[in-house]
Amino acid sequence: MTPVFTLYRREGCHLCEDMLQALQALSSATRFVVEQVDIDLDPQLQARFNADVPVLALGDDILCKHFLDEACVREALKYV
Repeated sequence: MTPVFTLYRREGCHLCEDMLQALQALSSATRFVVEQVDIDLDPQLQARFNADVPVLALGDDILCKHFLDEACVREALKYV
């Protein structure tokens, strides 16, 4: 089964774009999928992540905020 990361983001966020590009580069070498969620379309997500985007999660686990932590992502992939 292919792991699915959730990238909580918003439109116009350059840090969100940077994290997405870094994830895409990483996914070319490692198998996983990135599901993007615009927090501004959900008031609860906006309240939860407003100042923290981008936020990368695997299931219920938050792996990193603001910048991609590649080592953390690689470590998480060992257990899925």
